[in-house]
Amino acid sequence: MNVLKIKMRLHTVIVLEGKNYSQGPFAVLRRTLTKMPIQRVPLVLLACGSFNPITNQHMRLFELARDHMHSTGQYQVVGGIVSPVSDSYGKQGLALAKHRIAMAKMALQSSNWVKVDEWESQQSDWTETVVTMRYHYGRILNEYEQRMHEDSSGNSSHSQSIPPQLKLLCGADFLETFKIPGLWRDDHMEEVVGRFGLVCVSRGGLQPEQTVHESDTLWRHRHNIFQVKEWVRNEISATEVRRALRRGLSIKYLIPDSVIEYIEEHKLYTEDSERRNEGMALRPLAKQAQQPLESLDD
Repeated sequence: MNVLKIKMRLHTVIVLEGKNYSQGPFAVLRRTLTKMPIQRVPLVLLACGSFNPITNQHMRLFELARDHMHSTGQYQVVGGIVSPVSDSYGKQGLALAKHRIAMAKMALQSSNWVKVDEWESQQSDWTETVVTMRYHYGRILNEYEQRMHEDSSGNSSHSQSIPPQLKLLCGADFLETFKIPGLWRDDHMEEVVGRFGLVCVSRGGLQPEQTVHESDTLWRHRHNIFQVKEWVRNEISATEVRRALRRGLSIKYLIPDSVIEYIEEHKLYTEDSERRNEGMALRPLAKQAQQPLESLDD
């Protein structure tokens, strides 16, 4: 992997595989590394999903997770990434990625630390969560190593010696997917939970503690699963937002006004659009069906 470094008047631009990382989520990481307490582990939160459409609850998860991770005294959250799935996911009613990306960017305009990344949405096939995590962690490590090289070359008095980590941000319902036969490969599940880790925000009546208890893999890595309690109940779901839109009901205050205007302008989430991908099997299930299945725990 070739890295080209261009210095112009004390400003550094990193070009990796033809992409400019002077802006976006990794620019947030670069700016934050020099400001955080050295004893804390820099942490980036990654949320994968349909975001069909993005809701206030999706964005709220990031704030809840950041507060919790800071409260541990071990981590300093330095960035957040929203990564919508590609069109090939196959979910019924899934709007085109270009629309979901545009809406997510509008919704997050006011955030100074959570950004939208388009890589996963641009893939020709559905991308496993672990593959998406490997990709982003590679970019994060590249940024970190570049920073260390600059500090050592310039004899900087400040050097962040703790490598950054990446954890998957999810709702409690995500843990339930580990119980679906054929949805997860054992080695992928092990890597997501063991190598990276989860920050899981509880929602509704779901009990993530029970899900962890019932899975040997999750139990083995329970210290790398951070469970966040949401005391202010918020039951907003993209499914209910789409249902309200199909029925001509108001969705104001459930999603940002700019996203509502975008939906109206592009006539998204109608009865016709809900039939998109109807009858199709979710790509994760179809993809895993092509491989030998094993028990999630055995």
